[in-house]
Amino acid sequence: MCGIAGIFHSSNEVAVEQSLIQSMNDRQKHRGPNAGDYYFADGLALAHRRLSIIDLEGSPQPMTSACGKAVIVFNGEIYNFKGLHEELKSKGYRFNTVGDTETILNAYLEWGEECVSHLRGMFAFTIWDLEKEKLFIARDRLGIKPFYYSILDGTEFIFGSELKVLTEHPKLDKTINELAVEDFFALGYIPDPKSIFKSVHKLPPGHTLTIDRVSFKAEVKQYWDATFAKQSNESFESLQEELIEKLKEAVDIRMVAEVPLGAFLSGGVDSSAIVALMANLSKDPVNTCSIGFDVKNFNETEFAEMVADRYKTNHEVKTVASDDFDLIDTLVGVYDEPFADSSAIPTYRVCQMAAEQVTVCLSGDGGDELFAGYRRHRWHMLEEKIRQFVPHSLRKPVFGFLGKYYPKLDWAPKFLRAKSTFQALQRNSIEAYLHSVSVTTDELRDNLFNNKFKQKLAGYQAISVFNEHAKNFDGKDPLSLIQYIDMKTYLPGDILTKVDRASMAHSLEVRVPIIDHKFLEWSNTIPAKYKLVDREGKFVFKKSLEKHLPEDVLYRDKMGFGVPVSKWFRGPLKESLRQRVLHGKLVELDIFNQVFLTKIVEEHISGVKEHSAVLWSLMMFEGFLTNMLGKSEDLAA
Repeated sequence: MCGIAGIFHSSNEVAVEQSLIQSMNDRQKHRGPNAGDYYFADGLALAHRRLSIIDLEGSPQPMTSACGKAVIVFNGEIYNFKGLHEELKSKGYRFNTVGDTETILNAYLEWGEECVSHLRGMFAFTIWDLEKEKLFIARDRLGIKPFYYSILDGTEFIFGSELKVLTEHPKLDKTINELAVEDFFALGYIPDPKSIFKSVHKLPPGHTLTIDRVSFKAEVKQYWDATFAKQSNESFESLQEELIEKLKEAVDIRMVAEVPLGAFLSGGVDSSAIVALMANLSKDPVNTCSIGFDVKNFNETEFAEMVADRYKTNHEVKTVASDDFDLIDTLVGVYDEPFADSSAIPTYRVCQMAAEQVTVCLSGDGGDELFAGYRRHRWHMLEEKIRQFVPHSLRKPVFGFLGKYYPKLDWAPKFLRAKSTFQALQRNSIEAYLHSVSVTTDELRDNLFNNKFKQKLAGYQAISVFNEHAKNFDGKDPLSLIQYIDMKTYLPGDILTKVDRASMAHSLEVRVPIIDHKFLEWSNTIPAKYKLVDREGKFVFKKSLEKHLPEDVLYRDKMGFGVPVSKWFRGPLKESLRQRVLHGKLVELDIFNQVFLTKIVEEHISGVKEHSAVLWSLMMFEGFLTNMLGKSEDLAA
């Protein structure tokens, strides 16, 4: 796992300032502490930071092909590189190394831009084609590895693995993207291809980018998308058997490393499944690690220990205090952009712990997206039954009225908290799903921003992100639709971003077998009726694992990986909350309704209402402003 960066000028007569590219590369040293090097040509500089995993002594980057026609900087792992190596060797290509980097280079020389369809793994890479004087860039299918880029003044293309790399360039325009702000306060993250800055973009998952000196325009193309068009006719029993075999193969190819390897073990179904299959594939005990909390409602270690005991793993457990809020400012620097998933705190801690023992870790991320494991999937499908039988012309006025006037009973038992359900039922399916997953409601955001900022939004709302993705959905059932939306938004924007930044902050490589693209393509053919059965999500996944995991692990209620933010804001963080939300950078930026901010802060602290989600988002946004922009004159929106 590594970090990459580069500067490309439209003219080959412009020399790249070496100190600038070095400064950019140094900002991502945590991604690759083992080595750092550069490639310079007329009007071009490529930079790389290396975390050595395979071919420890060889495969230096930037790497030039044996024929001298192409140069690459690469972040990621290609799991089928040995087979590709042999295939390309039989076609006459020469290899100076035994790693996966040179395999990508020769694949590009053989198949051109189609080389990406031959690659199985996680990757973000840039290839400089010397003959065509163009850059060819690709990001993996699910967006496991990041890629940021910007064109400065129409003459300079810059890129990096993290946003902080680009901000080292003195010409980067740091004007805030208003649409990204709306997206952030709706979703808790900024979805591809936007970034928090208007001038910076993220290459979307499953896309390539080419830019040459003639046109000097970034041409972005999609090469892969998740499909639900084909549905399997196999029996439920056959699907269970096939699921285990295919997942085992995805795990197996991710266990190749020349450094210590282990797995996260939270005690949930997904991480436990990965550990069980690793144990079946390994002659030696698997190294596992878990984070526990000193609050029972957040602690899953007893379930992790069940799996560890069953498979005799080398298990490490570390208990984290529930008041572990000192990490807030650290996380702001780790994530660069505003990022409001509070589970980034335990994720950071478990990566920190794992890095003390291993260099590579397998995780169970993606199981909920592939097999409909979130509670919101279950509630959405219950709501869909009502939508199918009650016309929108009737639903909108009836449930709109109930949603507006039914009290918000945050303190009451779940069956009495119907306000959100009423609000969802007045909407169409996609709008309702955004309502379910969003950090804030449309109504709350309407109060959150001041009129000046709302004019800049010009009617834009975050629902457009979901609507645009829904246009590309090729399935037929409503459950698969929201799974597809998750795969295009929440998975890359939140889950994978969270893990990449937290792991790379500790120079730890994380591999995610469940979202192996071949396994995902197969799992998408499983009929929805086998994924969500009655109130049981991930039904086929859990049934297939019954021989491998304890029933208490498989069928207990999902806990999540959260922290007690609400209590923090009413206790040790209440003064910090007041200071950071009601004063300082948020005021200077002048996009928020200050009266409303004061209202929700005091309502939450007093216990009158629950506003922890939006307040955490505001804290993270304020942290971004302070960390990334700093000076008052830099603030612009």
